Amino acid sequence: MCMIAPKKYGYFLSIITLCIWLTSCTPKGKPALALSTENTMALDNDDIEDSVRVKAAHIVPSKNQFEALKDEFIAFVHFGPNTFTRMEWGNGMEDPAIFNLKNLNTDQWCQAMKDAGMKKVIITAKHHDGFVLWQSRYTKHGVMSSPYKNGEGDVVKELAASCKKYGIKLGVYLSPADLYQIEHPEGLYGNLSKYTKRTIPRQIEGRPFENKTTFEFEVDDYNEYFLNQLFELLTEYGPIDEVWFDGAHPKRKGNQRYKYRDWKKLITALAPNAVVFGKEGTRWCGNEAGATRDTEWNVVPYDEDPRTMNLFADITDEDVGSMKKLVAGKFLHYQPAETNTSIREGWFYRDDTDQKVRTTDDVFDIYERSVGGNSIFLLNIPPNREGEFSDQDVQVLKETGQRIKETYRVSLLDGADGPKELLDQDNKTHLILQDKEPIVEVTLPKATKINRFLVQEHVEVYGERVSEHALDAWINDEWKEVASATNIGYKRILRFPEIETTKLRLRILSSRYTPVLQHISAHYFKSRPPQLQFSRNSKGEVSIVPKMSDFGWNPNGENAGANLNKGMQIFYTTDGQVPNSSSSLFTDPFVFGEGEVKAVAIMNGEKGSTATFRFGIPKMSWTLVESSSAQKKHEGELLFDENPNTYWQSQENDGNKSVVIDLGKELEISAFAYTPPTSISNSMIEKGTIFSSQDGKVWTKQDSFTFGNLINDPTQRTYTFNKKFQARYIKLQANEIAGNGLKATIAELDFY
Repeated sequence: MCMIAPKKYGYFLSIITLCIWLTSCTPKGKPALALSTENTMALDNDDIEDSVRVKAAHIVPSKNQFEALKDEFIAFVHFGPNTFTRMEWGNGMEDPAIFNLKNLNTDQWCQAMKDAGMKKVIITAKHHDGFVLWQSRYTKHGVMSSPYKNGEGDVVKELAASCKKYGIKLGVYLSPADLYQIEHPEGLYGNLSKYTKRTIPRQIEGRPFENKTTFEFEVDDYNEYFLNQLFELLTEYGPIDEVWFDGAHPKRKGNQRYKYRDWKKLITALAPNAVVFGKEGTRWCGNEAGATRDTEWNVVPYDEDPRTMNLFADITDEDVGSMKKLVAGKFLHYQPAETNTSIREGWFYRDDTDQKVRTTDDVFDIYERSVGGNSIFLLNIPPNREGEFSDQDVQVLKETGQRIKETYRVSLLDGADGPKELLDQDNKTHLILQDKEPIVEVTLPKATKINRFLVQEHVEVYGERVSEHALDAWINDEWKEVASATNIGYKRILRFPEIETTKLRLRILSSRYTPVLQHISAHYFKSRPPQLQFSRNSKGEVSIVPKMSDFGWNPNGENAGANLNKGMQIFYTTDGQVPNSSSSLFTDPFVFGEGEVKAVAIMNGEKGSTATFRFGIPKMSWTLVESSSAQKKHEGELLFDENPNTYWQSQENDGNKSVVIDLGKELEISAFAYTPPTSISNSMIEKGTIFSSQDGKVWTKQDSFTFGNLINDPTQRTYTFNKKFQARYIKLQANEIAGNGLKATIAELDFY
C-alpha cells in the first residue's frame, strides 16, 4: 500500500498512478499515459525518483522542436568579412570594403545541400564582428557599404530565394555579441543608455515595412537595435524556421544585458514555426568537433523554469539526462541537441591548400552517430571568396548524400511479417509495448544481409522512455545478440558487423515507462575495407587501425573507418611477406622493435590494399641530453614519445636550434626520419645537420639534409646517410626553417 500525502492534487494523481503501476498484478494494467504530456514540467519537493521517472516519460517536444528533429541533417553557412581576412573572429572595425565579393551563387549552395540530404540552412546574417549580410535600415556596417553590387547586394535575400527554389528551409544566425557596436565611438552596445518604452520596428523614412505589426518593449539602445534587426529578418526574408543564438563574447562593454524574453516574444509572433537554438528550443551538444554522447537524452533538468529564463548556460557534461541528473533538478524540459561542426578546419573559409576538408567517411560517420543518436546534425560549409562552396566540399556533400540514400532510402524490412504499425511509413502509427518483457519480432521474406538497424520512439506524443535495448538476429537456428545501446528517443541507429538472417528481435531491456515505438527498419551499408595506419607507443607496442583523417581542427577522437566497418579483420606480417587471411590476426597491440610491418584489412571476404610501415629503433631507452631551448609544454622529450601530436619547439630567439639524444647504447645508424607537426606550418625544419658521438663530448658531422615542400606536404620525411656509422649520441642541428620561420619543431625523430 502506498502511504503518500502529496501537497498537490495533480501530484497525488500521478503518485496513485505510479503505485498502481508498481503493484499491478498484470502487465497489461500499465497504461501508455499516466499524466498529461508537457514540454516542461515542474518537480515538487517531495517527488521521489520513481515519480520523477514517470514525469520524465511524459515530457514531449514542442511542434517546432519536433520539426527540427525531423530535419535531421542541416547546414550552417559562415560567410562575411572573415572570409576575406582569413580570420575566425573579426575585430568589428574591418572596412566593409574588405567584403570584396564579385559573384554569389546561392543556387550552388542549395543544390549541394540538397544533394547531401540537408533540409535547412542557417546563415550568419551577423557574426560577432557586427557586419550584416542584408540591407538593414539600422546600420551602415554591412553589405550595403561593400563593393558587392555597388552596395545594393543582399546575401540573405539571394539565399532566401534559392532556398524557396530548392525546397530548403531557412534559418538565421544573429550574433548577440557585436564588436562593431562595441568599438565604434557611436556604438550602441554597452553605451549605458536608459531603458525606456520603445516601438519595434522603429520606422525609417523611405523604407516602410510591408508587415505592419508593431511591438512595445522597455529596452535600451542595443536591445532596440537587435529587435529592429530581428524584425527585418523575420518579416522580409521568411519564412524563418530557426533563429540561432550563441553565447560567445569576444569582448564585453558597459555591463550590457540581453532582453531575450523580449526577443522571444517577437520571434514567436513573427516566425511561429522557428525553433530557437541556444535558448529553450534546441541546445549545443557541448563541442564543435562532431563528437557525440553514447546516451543523448533530450529530457534535461533545469533549476529554473526555462520558459521564463533569460540566460541559458551551455550544457556540456557527458551525462545530460540520467535519472541522477533529473532528480537533482527542479524542472524537466524537452530540448534536443544540435551536433555542430565544420566540414573545413575552421568556421570560415581560408584557402583550398592548407585548410583541410573532412572526408566522406568522417561526415557520414558523424551523421550516423548524431542523427542516429537522438540529435540533429548541423554541418558548416563556408563559401569561398568566389561566393561558392569549393569543389572538394561539394564532392564530400554529394558523396555523403549518396551514402545516406543508398543505405537508408529503402528498408530491408519491406514485406516482412511483423507489427504493421512499426513497418509502415506513417509517422502517426505506433505500437505500445505493454508486456512485462517488451519484444518486437519480425520475419523477413528471405535471408537478407543487414548491418544497420533503425528504431524510433513515438516521442511526438509519448516522449522518450527506453533506457536500454538490444537487437538479436536468428543465426544458425538460434538467437544471437548483434547490437545493444542505451536510449532511443527520436531515432537510434544500431551499427554492427554484417549478418545474414531471416528474423530479427528487438528487446527493450529497461524503460522509464511503457515503451511506445513508432518505426523500425533494417538497412545495409556497403562496407569497404579501409586503408590502415600504424602506431607504436612508448612501451614499444604496435597498433594497427583504420587510417584516421588528418583533419586537425577540433578532433572528435572517433575513427570513422572503424565505426563504419564493424566486423572488419586486420591481418599482418613482420617478415616481409604479403599478408592474407592466413597471416597473424591483429587483436591487441604487440611489442615490435625495428623493422617493417605489413597489414591488410579484410571485410566480408573483400581484401583491402596492403599497408606497410617501417619502424625505427625502439625508443624506450632514449633520453634527452639537452635541447638548446624549448617552449613551455613543448619540451625536448616530446620528440621521441611516439606521439606525433606532441612536439618539441625551440624558442624564437634560439640561434642554435638543436637537440642531443642518448640512444642508450652504441648502434649502427643508416638513416633517420623527421616527422613535422601538422598543427603549425611556420617552424618545420627544412635544412639541418646530423652529428654523432660515442661519448657525448667529441662530435663528428655525418651529413646535411634538405626536405622540400614541407608547408604543402607536412608528412614524415626519411633521409638515408651517405654511409652507415656507429653512434650512441645524436645531435640534430636545424639550419633553415620552412617559410623563413624563427622556431624549430620536431614531432617525432626516428633512426634506422
